Amino acid sequence: MKDILQELERRRNEARLGGGQRRIDAQHARGKLTARERIELLLDEGSFEEFDMFVAHRSTDFGMETDRPYGDGVVTGWGTINGRMVYVFSQDFTVFGGSLSETHAQKICKIMDMAMQNGAPVIGLNDSGGARIQEGVASLAGYADVFQRNIMASGVIPQISVIMGPCAGGAVYSPAMTDFIFMVKDTSYMFVTGPDVVKTVTNEVVTAEQLGGASTHTRKSSVADGAFEDDVEAISEIRRLFDFLPLSNRDGVPERPFFDDPARIEESLDTLIPDNPNQPYDMKELIAKVADEGDFYEIQKDFAGNIITGFIRIEGRTVGVVANQPMVLAGCLDIDSSRKAARFVRFCDAFEIPILTFVDVPGFLPGTGQEYGGVIKHGAKLLFAYGEATVPKVTVITRKAYGGAYDVMASKHLRGDFNYAWPTAEIAVMGAKGAVEILYRSELGDADKIATRTKDYEDRFANPFVAAEKGFIDEVIQPHSTRRRVARAFASLRGKKLSNPWKKHDNIPL
Repeated sequence: MKDILQELERRRNEARLGGGQRRIDAQHARGKLTARERIELLLDEGSFEEFDMFVAHRSTDFGMETDRPYGDGVVTGWGTINGRMVYVFSQDFTVFGGSLSETHAQKICKIMDMAMQNGAPVIGLNDSGGARIQEGVASLAGYADVFQRNIMASGVIPQISVIMGPCAGGAVYSPAMTDFIFMVKDTSYMFVTGPDVVKTVTNEVVTAEQLGGASTHTRKSSVADGAFEDDVEAISEIRRLFDFLPLSNRDGVPERPFFDDPARIEESLDTLIPDNPNQPYDMKELIAKVADEGDFYEIQKDFAGNIITGFIRIEGRTVGVVANQPMVLAGCLDIDSSRKAARFVRFCDAFEIPILTFVDVPGFLPGTGQEYGGVIKHGAKLLFAYGEATVPKVTVITRKAYGGAYDVMASKHLRGDFNYAWPTAEIAVMGAKGAVEILYRSELGDADKIATRTKDYEDRFANPFVAAEKGFIDEVIQPHSTRRRVARAFASLRGKKLSNPWKKHDNIPL
């Protein structure tokens, strides 16, 4: 018996070494942790239960039968984060460069199937050279099996991808179908075709970092939701994000103890809006002052800064926040901000996370670049996302809400539950200057008359009361009481039941 136990321990130690000590040292030299070190940091201490430690590949081509390391380049299993269950896979770059084989894919598929069955999120720590060339089409089939599970799991359990090394070719499409993608600066990259292929086909000379590094995907392409300095920070922030997310679409938002009075008054909000209507202010100040303990987890911080998306808690419960940011492009909606916010709204709706919307929007960004890029279709994505959402929706208009952008931003007409406005709100088809130039075109030569007309228009429409008279605004509230009013609104909506007409699925304007 003793010999058998020793043999088990020997095999376990061999499996834990992955590709061997020399390759582990090389991984550390690149500033990267190993697959197992990442899991240890991600999960609660002692909570990891591993599956398929002794699985090995079955390939016999190109002399592969002589090298069959345990685990086959991926560590899979389940554990807990702050006591809540999660499934995880971590690709091991020390074993065949983390490349995906048939058995490697089967290990990932197994834990994804279990996650779906048991209603728990999946976190993938990606560090892979792509498909294992020696296995040919079998490895491509493995990718497709993983893709199919990503698709089936979408909207059922949260899926988080962390890119912690290379991620190329077919490997990028699994993360692309997950809910959140995060990268590590300088050590991770994603692209469909690498720099060498790009040079051969298009004659462009580009580095891996320029083509698919963290900066590219967080600022330009919007493929990634955030980037971190190193593996340790990335894993720490994933733990923090996980605390905001439900375990599944049937689980409800997590609740945690809170130490912040829901009725807290914030006098400083009474002076947040500048006297000059064209002067910007930082909407993040309002978000922080409404959130429990000022804690805000921002998503896609570096992309489309004219709209803010992320998670806060109110009375210990997760709430998704969408807010126009007057500091960037005056808070205009455009192609990028519409796509960013629409995807976030749909995630919140899929997982029953209530949505809080702060509105200060002068309209859609004009110009040929926007029109040629399809701003109509992209703007419609956000409109569609808000309109189909059945979760509790609370909206606060702080200043401008002009034109179609007023409608799009969770207005009463898109089934908003509570629509509040500050006294500084201006709800109109357009700003006073533009409106007067259209209404009184014949008087444009007379500056005094135009000034008078503009003043009259502002007095009539540059306030929330016309909308309030029609019931489109439920209440004009004091800015300092925003947290209390929002908290009470969401508390009253906890029993909300709303369903859309039966359909196989909708046809959102993609």
